[in-house]
Amino acid sequence: MEKNKGCEIWAIGGGKGGTGKSFITSSIGAHLAAKGKRVVLIDADWGGANLHSFFGVNRPQNSLSDFFEKKVPLKSLIMNCGISGLGLIMGNLPSLDSGDIKYAQKIKFFNHVKMLDADYILIDLGAGSHNNTMDTFLLADKMIVVIIPEITSIENMYHFIKNVFFRKLKVVLNSHGLKDSVNDAWKNRGIHGIKTLKELIAYLAGISPHIKDIIDKEMSDFRMHIILNQIRSSRDITVGTSIKSVCLKFLGMHTQYAGYIEYDNCVTSCINKKQQYMLTYPFSHVAKSIGRLSDNLIYVKEVTAATDEYSPGRL
Repeated sequence: MEKNKGCEIWAIGGGKGGTGKSFITSSIGAHLAAKGKRVVLIDADWGGANLHSFFGVNRPQNSLSDFFEKKVPLKSLIMNCGISGLGLIMGNLPSLDSGDIKYAQKIKFFNHVKMLDADYILIDLGAGSHNNTMDTFLLADKMIVVIIPEITSIENMYHFIKNVFFRKLKVVLNSHGLKDSVNDAWKNRGIHGIKTLKELIAYLAGISPHIKDIIDKEMSDFRMHIILNQIRSSRDITVGTSIKSVCLKFLGMHTQYAGYIEYDNCVTSCINKKQQYMLTYPFSHVAKSIGRLSDNLIYVKEVTAATDEYSPGRL
C-alpha cells in the first residue's frame, strides 16, 4: 500500500508517563482541526488508552482490538470527538498488550495508518521503549518527544531517544543485509573504544564505503522534535536547548526544539472535568503556545531561549 501523499504522520512519545503526551496530542489535534485540517488521532497506549477523556466523550465500544482480532477496517474505527474535522481511534487492547502484537499485524497496522484519509495523523504513544512502541514512533514523518523539566523525565527521555536511534540504525542496516553489524560492534564496543552511539556510527561508517553510504543516506535526515511541558521559569526553557546539545554530542543527532508550555492549573482542572482544554480556554497562554509549537512543527522551526523570553502568563 502506498501512503496517502497528502497526509503527514506525527508520533508523540517520550518513554515516561506523566509528561502530558495525551494532553498535548489532543490539544494539537484540536488546534489543527480548528484551522480547517482533517485530523485523526490514534491512541497507541495499548493497555491504558485514555485519549477520549480529553474530549469529554465516553470510552467507545470499538478499538484497535477490533482491527487486530476481528479484521475491522481501521477507518471504520474512527469516532467523533465533538470537533469538526477531528476523529479518534482508540487503542485499548483488553486481551493483548503491545508485546503480543505480531510482526505481520504490526506491518498491516502501519500500512492502514498510512492510507487514512486525513491531513494529519497524530499517534499518542504509551510509556516505555518496547520494540513495537519504537517502531510505531519510527513510522512517523515527525517524531515528537514530550518532557517536563525534571531530572527523571530528562533521563527517561534520553534513554528513549537513544533506544529509538539504535533501533533505527539496526532497521536500516538489516534492510541492506547487514543484520549483525550493529549488534556485533556494540557488543564489542570496549574492544573498539566505542563509548557513545555517535562513536558507534563513526566506527560502522569506517568499516566500508558501502556502509558509510547507507548511513549517510538513511540517517542524515533523522531528527526528533522536542516539546517541553509544564515550565515554571526562564531557567526551565533552557532545558530544551541543553537536550539539543546532549543529543548532538553523544548521538550525533540533530533535534528541533519545537516549543514549550507553561504550567497552568487550568490544564489539570480540565483533565479532571473531562473538558477539552482548547475549547474551554481558547485564548489562554497555553492555547497560544500550543498554536505556536504546532506551527513550528509544520514549518520545521524552533524556539530559542535567547529569542523567546519567559514571562509568566505571557505565552
